[in-house]
Formats: sequence, structure tokens, C-alpha cells
Amino acid sequence: MAAAAGPEEAGGSLRRYLARLGALRPRPDRAELHLLFDQLISESCGPAPAAGPSPQDVCALLVQACQLVRLDQEHLVSKLCQLIHHLLNRFQVMADEQSLNFLLSYCISALKQCSSWTHVEILQALAALVYNNGPKCQKYLPDLLGKAGLLVQFSDSAQPDVELRRAAVRSMANLCLSVPGQPYLDESYSSVCFQTFLSVLQSSKSSDVDDITFCMLLQNALKGIQSLLNGGKMKLMQTDQIGSLLAVLKKCMFHGLPGLSIEMPAALYPAPLPQYDKRSPVKEEQSEPATFKQTGNRRKKSKGKQKKGEFGEEGREDLGDAGNESVLGANMLKLHLEDVQNRPCSDPWTRASDVAYVPAGKDHLASRHTTWKRISSSESEYSDAEGGIQSKMRSYQANVRQGALACFLSATKSIEKRVLYGYWSAFVPDAPGIGSPQSVSLMTIALKDPSPKTRACALQVLSAILEGSKQFLSVAEDANDHKRAFTPFSVTIASSIRELHRCLLLALVAESSSQTLTQIVKCLANLVSNVPYSRLKPGLLTRVWNQIKPYIYHKDVNVRVSSLTLLGAIVSVQAPLPEVQLLLQQPSSSGLNNSGNATPHRSSSSEQWRKALPSEGKRPENPAGCTPSEPCWLLRLCVSIIVLPREDSCSDSDANFPSFSSVYEPCPLRLESLQVLALLVKGYFSMAQSYFLELGEVACRCMEEMDPSVQLHGAKLLEELGTGVLQQYKPESAVAPDQRVPVSVVVTFWTMMLNGPLPGTLQNSPHATLQTSACDALSSILPEAFSNLQNDQQILCVTLLLGLNHSENPLVKAAAARALGVYILFSCLRQDVMFVADTANAILNSLHDKSPNVRAKAAWSLGNLTDTLIINMETMGQSFQEEFSDLLLLKMLRSATEASKDRDKVKSNAVRALGNVLHFLQPCHVANPRFREAIEESLQALISTVQSEATMKVRWNACYALGNVFKNPALPLGEAPWTTEAYSALSSVVKSCKNFKVRIKSAMALSIPSRRECYGSTEQFCQIWNALVVALQKSEDTEDFLEFKYSASLRTQICQALLHLLSLAKSTDLTAIRESVAENGDAIRPYVSQYLKSGAEENEAGMHTGLCEREEVLKGALEHLRGLEKQLEGKAGVRVSGYLEDVLTNHANATQLAEA
Repeated sequence: MAAAAGPEEAGGSLRRYLARLGALRPRPDRAELHLLFDQLISESCGPAPAAGPSPQDVCALLVQACQLVRLDQEHLVSKLCQLIHHLLNRFQVMADEQSLNFLLSYCISALKQCSSWTHVEILQALAALVYNNGPKCQKYLPDLLGKAGLLVQFSDSAQPDVELRRAAVRSMANLCLSVPGQPYLDESYSSVCFQTFLSVLQSSKSSDVDDITFCMLLQNALKGIQSLLNGGKMKLMQTDQIGSLLAVLKKCMFHGLPGLSIEMPAALYPAPLPQYDKRSPVKEEQSEPATFKQTGNRRKKSKGKQKKGEFGEEGREDLGDAGNESVLGANMLKLHLEDVQNRPCSDPWTRASDVAYVPAGKDHLASRHTTWKRISSSESEYSDAEGGIQSKMRSYQANVRQGALACFLSATKSIEKRVLYGYWSAFVPDAPGIGSPQSVSLMTIALKDPSPKTRACALQVLSAILEGSKQFLSVAEDANDHKRAFTPFSVTIASSIRELHRCLLLALVAESSSQTLTQIVKCLANLVSNVPYSRLKPGLLTRVWNQIKPYIYHKDVNVRVSSLTLLGAIVSVQAPLPEVQLLLQQPSSSGLNNSGNATPHRSSSSEQWRKALPSEGKRPENPAGCTPSEPCWLLRLCVSIIVLPREDSCSDSDANFPSFSSVYEPCPLRLESLQVLALLVKGYFSMAQSYFLELGEVACRCMEEMDPSVQLHGAKLLEELGTGVLQQYKPESAVAPDQRVPVSVVVTFWTMMLNGPLPGTLQNSPHATLQTSACDALSSILPEAFSNLQNDQQILCVTLLLGLNHSENPLVKAAAARALGVYILFSCLRQDVMFVADTANAILNSLHDKSPNVRAKAAWSLGNLTDTLIINMETMGQSFQEEFSDLLLLKMLRSATEASKDRDKVKSNAVRALGNVLHFLQPCHVANPRFREAIEESLQALISTVQSEATMKVRWNACYALGNVFKNPALPLGEAPWTTEAYSALSSVVKSCKNFKVRIKSAMALSIPSRRECYGSTEQFCQIWNALVVALQKSEDTEDFLEFKYSASLRTQICQALLHLLSLAKSTDLTAIRESVAENGDAIRPYVSQYLKSGAEENEAGMHTGLCEREEVLKGALEHLRGLEKQLEGKAGVRVSGYLEDVLTNHANATQLAEA
């Protein structure tokens, strides 16, 4: 046939037909047209050509044909529409706009004028035309989807002809397909389509409709809804709309599922408990045996029958796995039976699955055979003449279930998670009550559906629901047995979580399809990542841990990779968990009997992985704890996969990975092992530290490899190892000094890295992500270890980082800038003026980069660098200040001022740096005309930031920075004009800022000046005093409940500031203070008394102010006031000292009473 020929011949054949049609143009002959159309349809049904004719030729031919056929020639119209349908589908042609307009107009006119018997063919042609052409059909939408639109009429539930209704729904679904970059359907039309699809799915099958046609109708409606949800980015907001959709999806999810018959209400409603589950257990028991009639040996006839074009006329209707599951199921059955025969009887997980699924008293092998017939029987497509129709029907029913699940997956992305979780109980299993059946849920499909693809779809949907569910599940709690008349919501969710674990583990041991098995394990990993195990009774993770172990050695690489992902989720969730700690300490051999699906290797040799690492035997004694007799199973497993050569032959799935020809395990498996190792080190460093040097050697080996992805994960592991040591040495660390990794071992570790691949990796410019990770790793070095490295290695680290700071790649430059910010705090480097100067220049260079991320990291490092200036000023004194370049200092001041106008991530650290630099300035700088303007600008920048509407972190840092400015005696505080603005800004914040931590920091800044002159005039001093009094009275006024926990710290800080002001007050200040005390004294008295009473309370700055110390501060202020009042003796007014004396006396009396 011409259609089976090459592209030139196929195109030439079509052009010949086009010429013949052209020849008929003056007086078309009906018989000739019939013959031409028959020949074209016949050729378009043959085998697919390598390349078909051009779309232009196809469109030209169809337009020419439409011009020759009048609408009153209904037989020709019908045949012409078949031709349009066949040619467009056959050659996957999308009509150009001009042709589309002509052909659509023709089809719409035909629908309006021709008899009803032609409508199905016309609608099929219409569906092929509008497929992926929706945006070009806008002007025809009123005719098709308007109030009296043709598609709306034909798809109405009152339409008696189901084939016509199905063709209309299919056309509507094709119209709903979105085209990227093109406008989508108007909301009015998409709403009409949504309601149409919904009514189709809600309808019941009448007795005169055959099952397959009804399945195809449902499939088209499901595809339409999925297109609306995906393409139109339709957001489901209304409860009734969501409830109706979820109800029909749940109904279709179980459509034709053997042994299950459920009724659903018209809509589901948000509820924490199961709300509707009506089914007959008797019916289920009776129908179950029917699904097991077929045997696995008959199904290999299926593919031949499928290819005869039974589904061809559906064109672009995807029939999913209708024809593939039979062979897959047969192979899986065969595979599994072989596995059962080869499996040792001692396998505990085999016994677990037998108990779970096999009736008591059955023989082991026979019972397993029966179990697996459940999975394979429905996949026997067209097994014999008697069962062919039933098999075909089952495949269509499976496609409906898959369509419903795919639609549900799209719905989960269109419904807000907090709304979706209202329907949790409708789709997620809960433990059945006493005497009641198990509720039907997604797990029912995952456990009972005969199609592996459908089971995988259900698990995908469950994974999507579980993704991001951490906040919802965080309420779960069953650690304590509740004895109440009602079941709390927390217990209900905990029960659901337990049931999910149970069902997924049952699915795990029952599954034979590797693809579905991978989905089960991924779903388990998603579940584990979101469950609050610390609030639940222990044991759940232990069961998951023990049952996943055999699958680490599964033949399929994807199963092995996902199993490692699950183990990674276990060691990372809420780490460290006591239950996981115990699991990691279990003997390696626990639960590792290999099943027939496994590739047995490595587990027998406990030391082979260590022998493969050359550093073994060279490492010094590790006083941080003896190495256990048998290493952590998971650690040993991951290291073995990463460093040991593979021992088994390639599995079937290895063909998907080109790198599988290497001597090592498949690359995805090694990468996942590296990620698990990194998570293990991060969450359970105390366990991993016994193998600190060996793990360093693993990271070294990975960074020496050619594959950049392996190098990258090696660098990530190195960073986690470095960070683990840093955490141990933090001042607040709970790890005892003798339990930490010794500094000498850390020095050995980093010497190995710097003599190994790390410097080369840092210079590996083609791979920016790798350089970035290597930079991050280098910044995780312990400062004490760095100072003990050899001098040339220290210089190497610094040189590499300074060099990378000039990288053109923003990721690398940002990482280098951050690493320099870490190094500047090292005690052995910060005193080196040359290093500080070089680092400052490098950071200032990055601070002007066009990348916001680079500027943010550079600003953080600049903040650290200026912290170093203050530390050096306090420890080294004048010598460091004199050596540091004035020009560089001025440059830093100007750059930080400029950066304070940048975005908030840059600004928060820029203002911190400004405060430090202004604190560092000496009298010579302040007097220098070159500095004067820069100082003024920087102070204005700080003041405006305090007053701005920036984020609270920025304003907190700005208040902190002004406090630092006030510490510099060289600045003209109290005299310069900016002083008034600074105090005014802080006074405003302390009274009215929504964030209490910002208020605390502003009160702290107001209490820093050490001399009365620094507060300026009497008027200004009194304004500050009044602001603090008002702030004290408002210290409980907040709209945000979370701020209340800081109110005590705020009152403490304000009281300290008020007492500080009193201790510095001049006689001229007393009049205003007396008036304030007379007016507000009674209101603030309880707060001052509470301040004295809670003397041992920790203030916001983290310092303890003892009871006696607070009393001494108050007494000091009292003595100062008495001295002032003595000078003013005879002048009218309430004595402020008298007020303080009353407060002190009342406090003393209350203390005595409390002690008595």
C-alpha cells in the first residue's frame, strides 16, 4: 500500500488523490467520490508509514473533499467525516488555522442540517479537528458550548443515544486540552464543560448500554476534567464543587474492581471521620472466586487480537495498559513462582505475607500461588472465545479506574492542602471498628486491584496526598492510652497513620510488579517523612525498617534505589529518634535473609568494605568511643554499595542506565547511598563518628571519580562530616569533651582532604554546582583543627577561597564569599591584618555583584568581618586599629551604607556591619573630613531602617547597630543633629513596634549611653523617659499571641533602661520625671515590683541579672536622686526618690512574707 511506503511515496499518493479530486470539481460524480473516499480510508488503515505526508497536503485534500460534498449528500458526508477522523489521527496532523476554520464550519453546519444517524461520525471528525487546537476555535465556542450549543445538547443526560453522547463528550474533552502559551477556555465555557463531565460521571449505566461503551464514556469525561484541572489551572474552591468531584472520582476509582461494589453519595463533605461506606460483605465474598478463574497460561493470545484495530477508531483515546498487562502479569506470575521455589523457608517476610494473605491450613507454595493468581488473572486479555469479551471489558474498566486516579492526582494539585485534608478519611484508611468492615480507600486499590498500573496510580495519588502533610499529621498522638468517652481527633489521625503503615507493608510483601513495588516504597518514604513519630508509640519505624531490608537486594535497581530513599527518610525524620538509634545499633544480620528476588552479596563480609579503604589501619586511636565489634548495618551497606565493585550480573532494568557497564554498582544506587550516608551523619553523628576517617575516605574516593554527580554527593558527605564536628564543639553543645571527635583526628581528616581531591575539585570550573559544594565543605572545617594544619595547607585554603571569590558563576561566588565570612572568625586568621584586608576587599567586591544571592552572602560575611574588627579592637587594642587601612575602612563604610538600601536579605547584615564600623571608628577618623560625609550618610541609613517597614529581622539588626554606635565615645553623641533623630526613631519603635524582640532591642539601645551628656538636652532626655514609661504600660498590648512570650523580657529591659536614666539624670530633668511619676507611677509600680521579684529571670540578651544586682541598681539610682533632691531642697514637687523608696519597701516586705 502507498501508506506503508516511504515519505515521498506516501505524500505523492496523497497528492495524486488531491489531483483526482480536483478533476471532479466542475461536476463531482457521487460514485467516483465514494470510490475515492473508500480507497483513502482503506490506505489510512494500513500499517503506519515511517513518515507520512505533509500536514499541508492532508489539509488541502480534506478541504478539497469538503468543497465537493454537499450537506444533502448524507452518505458522502458520513464517509467524508470518517476520512477526516482517520487521516488526522493516522498522520497526527493538526489543521492550520485557515483549514481548521473551513473544516469546523463544515462540521458544525453538517451537525445542524444532516440527519441524526450521521452525527456520531461528524462528532468524531470534530473531535479530531479540535484536538490541541482549542485556542484557535474561540469563534465557534458559542455554537458548540453556548446555552444551546451542539455539544451541550448531544452530551445531555437525556440523550438516548449513548454513542452520540460519548462522541460529544469526547469532542468537548478535546476542546478542553490546553496548548502551552495559548489562552485557555473562558471560565463560562470551562464551567459548562465541568458540569457536563460531572453529570456524565454521576450517571448510572442503563440496561440497554453495553459495559465497554459506558466505560469509554466515563473515560472521556475523566480526561475532560483532567484537562480542565491541568491546563486551565482551575482552582477548586467551592465545597459543593469539590465534594461532588471527589465523590464521582471515588466511585470511578473502584469501577469494575472485582469483588467490590460500593455506592457513593452525590457529594462528599469535609469530615475527620469516615462518613459513608455502604457495601455488602456477602456480595464481595461471592464475587471474589470469579476473579480467579483465569490462569496465567492463556493470556499470551492477547496482543494479536488487540492489533486488529478494535481500538483504532478511537484515534487519540489513550487506552493505557489495556494490552500490556496480560504479558506483564504472566511474566510476573512466572517470576514470582520461581522466587517462591527458590526462597529459603527461614525468610521471615515470606511468613509475614503468608499470614497476611493466605487462608489458614493451606500449603505454603499452593497458598502463594493462589495469592498471585489474584494479581495476574485479570490481565489475561481475550484469553479464549468464551472469556474474550469479559477480558476486554476488564481492561476497559481498569482504564476507567486509572483515568479516575489520574484525575484525582490533578485534583490534589488544584485543591488547597488544608481543604483536601478535610476529605482525608474518605481516601486514607482508618483502623476498622469492632465488627465493621474495613473502609474502602486508596489502599483498597493498592492491595486488591488486579492491574499493576492501577495499583501504581493509586499509590501515586496517596503519595501526592501525603506530600506536605507534616503540619496536618503533627496533631497525631497516641503515646498515652486515652480513657475518655470520645475519641480525640489526635487519636483518630494516629490510628489512620498506623493503618497506613500496616496496609503499605502488606502491599509491600504482596506485590510482584517491580514498577508498582517502587511506588509502594516511595509512598512509604513520603509517609515516613511527614509522620510525627515522637508523638506516637514506638514500633512503627521498626516494622518498616525490618520489612524493607530484603528489598535492598532486589533484582530491580529502581526498587533498590527507592528502598534506600526510604531508609534515608527513616534516619532523617525528627532525628535523632531513640527508636531509630536502637535500629542503627542492631546487628548487621538482623532481618537480612535474602529472598529469591534478591541479589545476595556483601552481607556475608563484614569487613570487606573497610579493607577497600586504604586509610584503614593507619588511623590513630579514637578516644571518642571504641569502635563496636560489628559496624552499623546501614553505614556498612551504603559504603559497600559506594566503594566495592559489583558482584552480580546486570538486572533487566540496568538497560535504562548507560553507566551500568562500569565495575561499580549502578550510579543511581551509589548516589542514593551517598545521600543516605549524609543523612545518617547529619542525624546520628554520634554513631557515625566511630567511622569518621573511613567516611572521609569514602568522600575522597567519590571526589576522585570522573562522574560529576558522584563527586557532588561526595562533597555533600564531606560537608556533613565537617558540620557534625562543628556542632560538637559549639559552646552550647551537650556532648561531653571526651565524647567529641578529638582535634588530632579532625586535623588528620582535613589533611587527607587537602592532600587529596578537594583542591582539584574546587578548581573544577566546568561544574559550578560541584565547586559550590566543595566551597561549602571547606567552610565546615573546625577552627581548632584549622589552626593545627600545616602553614602551607592554611595558605592553600585561603588562596583557593580568595580566588573563587572572583568566579563568574554566581553560585560559586556566593559560596566563596560565605566561606570567607566563616574563616574571618578563626582566631588564627582574624589577627592577621593582611588577611583581614584581603578578605575585606574580596567581600566588598562581591557586595557589588549583580546576583542578589551573592550580595546576601557577601553582606553576611561583611557583618562577620566587622565583628572581627570589634573583637580585635577589644583584644589587641590600638595596634590593630593603627595598622588597619583608613582607606579600606572608608570603603567598607560606604559599601555597607549602599547595601543598607538593597533588598531585605542584604540589608539585615549591611546594617549590622554599619553599626560595627561606626563603633570601630577612632577620633582621628571622626575628625577626618573624608569620613564626615560617609558617617552622616551611614547614620541616616541606620535611622531610616529603624523607622522603615522592613522585615523584623532587618529592624532588629538596625536597633542593635544603633546600640553599637552609642558605645563609641569618639562620636559626638548628644551634640550632633542626628542624635535627636536616632533617639526619636528608637523611642517610636519601643512604644509601637508589633514585634516585641525589636522593642527589646530598641530599649537596650536606649540604655547604652554611659554619660548624661550623650542624651542631649533636658527635653530630649525627658522624651526618652516618657517613651519608655508608655512602652512599659503597653508591654502586654499585642495582636499576635506569639509575642506574649517575650513580654516579660521586654518589661525587664525597659525597667533596666528607666533605672539607667534615673542614675544619670540631672537636676533639670527632675521636674519632668516627677510629673511623669505623679501621673503614671501607680500604673508602672507593679511592673517595677515584678522586675525586682523576678531577679533570677533570664533577660533577652541571655544574661542573668541576680536579685541582689537588680536591687543594687535601684538603690544606686535612689542614692543619685537623693543627692539631686538635696540640692533642690525647698523646691516644690513630689520626690521621685520617695516613689522608689516605696517600691523598695514594698518589695522587701513581700520578700519577707514569702520567706516566712
